[in-house]
Amino acid sequence: MKRDEKFYLIRSDILPESIVKTIEAKKMLESGEVDTVNEAVERVGLSRSAFYKYKDGIFPFNSMMNETIMTITFSLEHTSGLLSKVLTYMADQGGNVLTINQTIPLQGIATISMSVDMAHMKVSSTEFLDGLQQLPGVRKAMIVGRG
Repeated sequence: MKRDEKFYLIRSDILPESIVKTIEAKKMLESGEVDTVNEAVERVGLSRSAFYKYKDGIFPFNSMMNETIMTITFSLEHTSGLLSKVLTYMADQGGNVLTINQTIPLQGIATISMSVDMAHMKVSSTEFLDGLQQLPGVRKAMIVGRG
């Protein structure tokens, strides 16, 4: 960040139309709804020059607040292939495991701690955790940290 850069939190309903259209065009490009800048600006009714003028200075509020690494702890039944199913679920949701620690199973339950990169998740962290807890053999799952 440059020393003289300033950031403001502004309600979307008071933004100029060209800013709002730039945001819409960026969303279309990021989601894959369109393939090119030309296609995006045509769909929202914005000039390419306006898009390029504003595109590097506009970010959704949640993208500035996005903490992409989450540490999760969960208890698994000591069943062959269960951890593999958990990892497959994470990958299917767009999560990328950074670290993993597992205890020796005691009384048929293993405790797992994972750090997961959530930058490309297809669902919210709450939905992700709910889905994780629905997997057969997952006894308990909770978020213990974000960063």
